[in-house]
Amino acid sequence: MPATKTNNRPEELTERLSSAASGGGGGDGGLLKALREVKNQIIGNRTKKLWYLKLGAVPTIVSILSSAADSDSAVIVQAAAALGSFACGVDAGVRAVLDGGAMPILVRLLSNCDEKVVDACARSLRMVFQSKLAPKYDILEEKNMHFLLSLLNNENDNVTELAASIITHSCETTAEQEALCDNGVLQRLIALLEGSTNQRDAGLDSLAAIMKSNSDVVSKLVTFNNGRALNSIIELVKDRCPRTRLLACICLIFIGNACTDHLKEFDINTELILVLVELFEEPGRAGDEAPYALANLIAGKEDLHKQAFSVNAVEKLCNFLHKKAIEAKRLQGILLALAELCSKLEICRTKSLSLKVLDIVIGALKHDCTEVRIAACTCLRSISRSLKSLSAGHLLNETAATSLIQLLHNQSTEVQVAALGAVCNVVVDFTTRKSVFLRHGGAKELVQLSRSMDSKLRLNAVRALRNLLFLADKIVKENILQELTISTLASLVCDAEASIQEQAMALIRNLVDGSVDCIDHIFAEDGVIITAVARQLWGATVPVCIQGMYVLSNVAAGNDFHKDAVMHHILLPHDTGSDSSILLRFLQNNDGRLRTAAIWCVINLTYPCNCTASERVTRLRTSGVVSQIKSMVNDPCLDVKHRVRTALEQCTVGGINSA
Repeated sequence: MPATKTNNRPEELTERLSSAASGGGGGDGGLLKALREVKNQIIGNRTKKLWYLKLGAVPTIVSILSSAADSDSAVIVQAAAALGSFACGVDAGVRAVLDGGAMPILVRLLSNCDEKVVDACARSLRMVFQSKLAPKYDILEEKNMHFLLSLLNNENDNVTELAASIITHSCETTAEQEALCDNGVLQRLIALLEGSTNQRDAGLDSLAAIMKSNSDVVSKLVTFNNGRALNSIIELVKDRCPRTRLLACICLIFIGNACTDHLKEFDINTELILVLVELFEEPGRAGDEAPYALANLIAGKEDLHKQAFSVNAVEKLCNFLHKKAIEAKRLQGILLALAELCSKLEICRTKSLSLKVLDIVIGALKHDCTEVRIAACTCLRSISRSLKSLSAGHLLNETAATSLIQLLHNQSTEVQVAALGAVCNVVVDFTTRKSVFLRHGGAKELVQLSRSMDSKLRLNAVRALRNLLFLADKIVKENILQELTISTLASLVCDAEASIQEQAMALIRNLVDGSVDCIDHIFAEDGVIITAVARQLWGATVPVCIQGMYVLSNVAAGNDFHKDAVMHHILLPHDTGSDSSILLRFLQNNDGRLRTAAIWCVINLTYPCNCTASERVTRLRTSGVVSQIKSMVNDPCLDVKHRVRTALEQCTVGGINSA
C-alpha cells in the first residue's frame, strides 16, 4: 500500500504522464491508469487542480491527446475528461487548456466515430465555454455558422448542449442574434425545451442570450408556433430543478423588458418575484444568480419594488448578508439586488437599516473582489438616499469615510466612479459628520479627481463636491475652495462636457448660498468665476443655464454690490445684433424650470430692503422685463405663476404701479 500511495502523488503521476507522452514506456494500460487517477483526484478539488497546474500536467495531457490514435478511445476519453475537469470552475485551468492548444484537438475529435469520445470531448469543450476566458466564437463567419448548426442538429445530447453553450458564450451583438435567428437556431433551441433537464437548461440559457435587449427576436419567439414556446417557458418557471426555474425566469424577464405587452395577459411578475426570492436559498448557480435576476426584473419599476418588499425580499437579502461566509459572486448579487430595492422606496431603506446591514455593506467596501467593492458602493449609494438617516447622521462614520476615500484612488476607474456615486450621497449628511470626510482628506481626493482626464471621474467628482458644499458652514466652504482653487472652478464651468458645466454651476450655487462672505468668493481674482458663469449663459444647454441662473439668483440675494453685478450680466444683450437681454430670453423660454430660475433672480434683485431697489426696478422696466413678467401671471407652470405674483408685488413696492 505505501508504494501505491507514493505512486499516486501529483509529482509521480505527472512524471508518469510525461514519460508516456514522450514515448518513455508504461504502455497504454499505465497511461490510462495515470490519466484516470489524475482526473479522479482533481474533480471538485481546487487545491489539487492548482497543484497539478503548477507541475505542468495540462500541456502533457494535451500532448497525449494530440498523439493518440483515433482508435485509442479509452485514452482519448480519459484525457479529454481530465482537461474538462481542469477547466471546470478554475480560471487558471481554463488558461492552461487554452494555452496548451487543446481546443482544436477537441473540436476535431467531435467527428470521431466512437460515441464515448464525442461525449467526452463535447463535455470538455462545454467546460471551457462556460468560462469568460474562452475565446469568442465568430458566429457571423459562414463556415462557423454551418459548424454550429451541425452541432445543434447532432443526435448526441452532449453535442447539442455544447452548441448551446457556444451560443450563450459568444452571442453578444444584435447582428449575431439576428444571424442565428435567420439560420433557424431559434427553432432548434426551442425544441431543446422538450428534452432532458440538461438540454432544457442549455436551451433556455441560449435563448436568453439571443433575446437579450432584442425586441425583434423576442417577438419571433413569442409568436412562434402560436405562442407555445412562450407557454413552455412559463411552465418551466414551476420546474422542480432550481437552475431550470432560474433560467426560465431570466428568459421571461428579457421578454418583459423587450415589451411588457407580451406578458400582460399572464400577470406573471408576482410569480417571478416569488420564485426568485425562493431561489436565494439554493446552493450553486441558481442561488448565485437569482439576486441578479431579481435586480434586473424590478429595475426602475416602483410597483415591482413594492411587490418584492411585500414578499420579504429585503429581509431575506439582509439575512443573507449576516451569514459569515458568502462567496464573492453571490455577495455581489445580493448587494446589487438590495441596492435596486433601496433605490426608490424609503420603506426598503428603513427596513435594511433596521436589520443592521449598514456595517456589513461598509465592510464590503474593503472586499478583495473588485466587483464586490463596486456593488457595495452601489448599495451604500441607494441606502444613503434616506433623508431621515442623513439628517440623523447615521451614514457617514469614520469607517465609511476612510473606506470610500481609499477607493477614490483605486487603480480601477469603475471602482472610483462607484465610490464617487456613494460619496455624492453620504456627504449630503446634514450634521457635523461632514467634517469626518474632510478630516480624512476627502475633499483633496475629490479635487484631484475633478481634474482627471476621464470625463466620468470629473463629472462625479464635481457632483460630490457640490453635495459636500450643500448647507456647509463658512469654514468648510473656505477649506474646499482653497483645495479646489478659483481658477480650477472657473475652468470646470467652461468644461467641454455640458453635464460637467451643469454640476460646476450647481457647485457654485451651493458655494454662494448663505452669508455675504460666501457670495464674495465668486468675485475673487477679478471676478473670474462670475464672468465665466455669465459667459456660459450665452450659449449653454438649458440645464446649465438653469443652474447658472440660480447662481446669479443667490448672488442677487447679497448686498448692493452683488446685485449690481448681477444686473450688469443679465441685462446684457443675448447675442450680437439683438436688444433682448439674457434675462428676457430666459423669461420667455419654453422650459418652466428656466423661467422659474429667472423669476427667482428678479425677486432677489427687487427685494425692498433699501432705496436702491427702486433703481433696479426702473432698469428692469426699461429693459422690458417687468412687462414680460406681467404677461406671465397665468403661466402654465405653477412655480412660475406663484413667483410672478411675488415679483410684481415687489416691483410695485419699488415704485412701478403700471407699465
